[in-house]
Amino acid sequence: MPRLMPEVVDQTSFWKLFTTVPIIVTAYICHHNVHPIENELKDHTHMKSIVRTSLTLCSSVYIATSFFGVLLFGDKTLDDVLANFDGDLGVPYSSLLDDVVRISYGVHLMLVFPIVFFSLRLNLDELLFPFATPIAYDNRRFFLITLALMGFIFLGANFVPDIWDAFQFTGATAAIAVGFIFPAAIALRDMHGIATKNDRRASWVLILLAVSSSTAAICSDIYSIFTSDSGIKS
Repeated sequence: MPRLMPEVVDQTSFWKLFTTVPIIVTAYICHHNVHPIENELKDHTHMKSIVRTSLTLCSSVYIATSFFGVLLFGDKTLDDVLANFDGDLGVPYSSLLDDVVRISYGVHLMLVFPIVFFSLRLNLDELLFPFATPIAYDNRRFFLITLALMGFIFLGANFVPDIWDAFQFTGATAAIAVGFIFPAAIALRDMHGIATKNDRRASWVLILLAVSSSTAAICSDIYSIFTSDSGIKS
């Protein structure tokens, strides 16, 4: 029978629960793609249905992956479930299934990376060169920024020991800021004077929850890293 609830046996395991929040936040961060997609629509009223459909599909994939992963591996399910597909699964055609999962994940990365990289390059260019001509009309700047970002990403992919650590720190900082802090700050600024008192209260609560959960997650991540390092040395 798969374990349905986390085991909290000491302080370390309790704080480790907070590390799942950044992962979930990172999985649902799509704010940076909303405006570019909306600009390409003929009818902007379709944007809400597109967002709802995307969230529904993502949730279905996440739930299905976690559900069948736990059924297949039980308590041996790793933080990165793809790492479980690295040996005999105890089912027929195990090696073929391993290869199919790995190839499908590789194809997934090939399809997703250009979409994420497009937004990253566009936003970084606007941050560094706010008064310059659009990057689409400047090939030299386009290739320089692309080359610099690709080099940085390549080094990060080679030196970060575990993708779980990368997701934890990214989710606890950038993802929480983009998903919760920045939208709440925009509502509090209220340049058009349309925010109500309830909107302001909700924004303050959102910021406090985001900052507190982010702080707890970062502290837990750092603590777990140093704990694992000390355990290896001993």
